Amino acid sequence: MSVLEIAKIAKSATLTLQSLPEEQRLMALEAIAVALTKNTERILNENKKDLDEAKKNNLGEALVARMVLTEKAITDLSKMCRDVADQVQVVGTIVEEYKRPNGLTIQKQRIPLGVIGMIFESRPNVVVDGAVLAIKSGNAIILKGGKEAHFSNRVLFEILNEAIQRILPQGSVSLIETREDVAELLKLHEYIDLMVPRGGSGLINHVRANATMPVVAHDKGLCHTFVNEDADQSRVIPIVLNAKVQRPSACNATETLLLHANYPQNKEVIAALVDAGVEVRGCEKAQKLHLKVKAATDKDFDTEYLANIISVKIVNDYSEAIAHIQKHTSHHTEAVLAQDPKVIEEFLNTLDASAMVVNASTRFNDGGELGLGAELGISTSKLHAYGPMGAKEMTTTRFLVKGTGQIR
Repeated sequence: MSVLEIAKIAKSATLTLQSLPEEQRLMALEAIAVALTKNTERILNENKKDLDEAKKNNLGEALVARMVLTEKAITDLSKMCRDVADQVQVVGTIVEEYKRPNGLTIQKQRIPLGVIGMIFESRPNVVVDGAVLAIKSGNAIILKGGKEAHFSNRVLFEILNEAIQRILPQGSVSLIETREDVAELLKLHEYIDLMVPRGGSGLINHVRANATMPVVAHDKGLCHTFVNEDADQSRVIPIVLNAKVQRPSACNATETLLLHANYPQNKEVIAALVDAGVEVRGCEKAQKLHLKVKAATDKDFDTEYLANIISVKIVNDYSEAIAHIQKHTSHHTEAVLAQDPKVIEEFLNTLDASAMVVNASTRFNDGGELGLGAELGISTSKLHAYGPMGAKEMTTTRFLVKGTGQIR
């Protein structure tokens, strides 16, 4: 089937999807949850094919880490389906209502965006995340994963499509697989309402340059954590380690650590990172705090490592930290560890990121952790959404105008 035909069928499905009762959407999500656990072995076998190919092709460690599916990962995907199902209904809900002096009742109703095209790299779980959120929000979705996870993407799509085929209209969830397909998809603004690229800057820039429909980008995460001089010493090391090493391949992992020169445990913080197996690249002052700190270049402070590497800079005050972040931010996630309300307020009011974190790990900028059930990705755009996109962020609102014969 051609991409044009896939897009036409998806567009046709949207009217049915919008009108479905919530119970039918929940039935589809439960069917996917059951199918995933039932087909665990099948999924793992296909994922192994991708991992074997990745090894043959010497793909980078961070890329491979994002491709791996385990029995626990599949169980978590199944749980995610039920978590999303348990979220409040979004489609058709009235979010605002008021009456005009002429007696008209005005309501704002939440409705799906329509057809969402999603292009992503390396993470096969996104096939399920995207499909599940699209179902919950009443959208049709066309997915295109990276070729490095071809077998995993395909088997996950087949399993969820088998699960929903008797519950949802044809074209609710579709998969395309080649670069040629992407090139055609980006031209189909008549049928695709929103394009969502999720991956590296190369992918993001390509989609932005070629898409004929609106784009919400899920770009890189060059995340910073700033430790102020008054930060709680019992919390700093656990937070910094979690932000860097709990899952270094994630886009919300901290890549640059800024330490106030007067914070009394700077040596201990750097030593803890080194002991955890992190390669530390620091400024001259940071290098003096530990023998294993390598010299950081200007490029390091603009690098999303997605690995056990971190850049460290010692700053004289919070204003210097803020200025550094303003220069290097990717508008993803920025964290401050401090007690002084003035420092916290200044940090929040003078920086721009999709999530601003106070006295916690940057790893919390995640749809599941923020109570959305799952995420389509973390938007670094401001239109149509900023931050993790859950089902609600995949909808818009329209006006319902109810009268009793009024004329203008």
